[in-house]
Amino acid sequence: MAQWDALVDAALARLDSRSLLRTTRPIALAPPPAQPETFPGPGPWDRAAVEIRLDGATLRQWLAEGGEANGQEEEVGEKLILFSGNDYMGLSSHPAIRDAAVKAAQEYGMGPRGSALICGYTTYHKMVEESLAELKKKEDCLLCPTGFSANMAVMTALGNISSLLAVGRKPTKEERIAIFSDSLNHASIIDGIRLVERQQEVVAFVYKHCDMSHLDSLLSGCSMENKVVITDSLFSMDGDFAPLPELVNLRRKYGFLLVIDDAHGTLVCGENGGGAPELFECENDIDISIGTLSKAAGCHGGFIACSSRWRRLIQSRGRSFIFSTALPVPIVASVHAALCVSRKERWRRSVIWRHVQYFASLTKINITSPIISIIVGSEETALRAGRHMLRSGFHVTPIRPPTVPPNSCRLRITLSASHSSDDIARLVDALTPWLPDKQDVAQRDDMPSKL
Repeated sequence: MAQWDALVDAALARLDSRSLLRTTRPIALAPPPAQPETFPGPGPWDRAAVEIRLDGATLRQWLAEGGEANGQEEEVGEKLILFSGNDYMGLSSHPAIRDAAVKAAQEYGMGPRGSALICGYTTYHKMVEESLAELKKKEDCLLCPTGFSANMAVMTALGNISSLLAVGRKPTKEERIAIFSDSLNHASIIDGIRLVERQQEVVAFVYKHCDMSHLDSLLSGCSMENKVVITDSLFSMDGDFAPLPELVNLRRKYGFLLVIDDAHGTLVCGENGGGAPELFECENDIDISIGTLSKAAGCHGGFIACSSRWRRLIQSRGRSFIFSTALPVPIVASVHAALCVSRKERWRRSVIWRHVQYFASLTKINITSPIISIIVGSEETALRAGRHMLRSGFHVTPIRPPTVPPNSCRLRITLSASHSSDDIARLVDALTPWLPDKQDVAQRDDMPSKL
């Protein structure tokens, strides 16, 4: 992508001329003592990732939500099976992740408390960035406090390119960046686009969900030279994949920058856990891969896998990165352990996808990922369904506006390597009143844009 490399280099030169380029200077910490211990199959700790308890007051409050309370106290078991989290690999309770966090805390406490550009960046952070860059097949990587802040940082850095190159004035419309966004992209992408659009640095175009014909039409009708397409790789509320092979073909046709948020695909998809690009064999065609460490990694944080030039620009102009305190060292140490465990315990990915197949076979619903949406319609129906699942012993949270559009309320179910086949069979039994006769959860083309 010579065009974009030249743009970023020009922006970096402009920053350098104004002494505004920033670098991270790692504080040296002793490396982790040893490779984390891994296991050939599930252990008792895996149940801790999916077995939870709610106190009586919380249970009563949940059951009363929606106005169904009858004044009599209900007997509901406090122990629940969690089917609403994002810990797909079941790593949050893994002994290696626990041990890594404990040892780092004992040695360093929370580590230096400051932003990454001041004093919060350590050799632990650098080590994790190198591991993520290798996983994502990218030259470099930048750790961020959250996945939300990672998306915001990329958007603000993108917008800054047009401002930096329009010296001393606002960029004209033709000089701005044209950003094409899927209508169901995550809120962090939407908020980032809104911010830079308000700054008159970008012009936003929203294409229908996963509709490549509509995107092609928008691209062909746009006279702006510098184009970006951004999409979730695996959509968090619907569980469908972006059509990455078709996006790659359009990238070759139009030369746009292709940015993905692989929050729900990282460590879950691909033989090595490289995410949706590995699954669809297009890693080299993704320019920037954003992700989170709070889902399949079972920890916390976000990252941006990209080229070194993009990293330099984002760490110099990505405000949500610049002005946030860096991740605590114990969290970073646990992430490093999670990445090691993910590489060695590949059986966890196999279990996830067996669970997907098993759920599909029991329900006859066409699902393509561990994220399953059972759309029930109104808020009242969703709340009633949630109470039913609670009484049945399952933590399944009803999803309502503004998270999803009106009248598309749903039960969002997520499958984890820590679930058992029996958990899934009992879940499906409890879901029976809410299961459609025939539903393709990967098709939501009629939903309005959230942008």
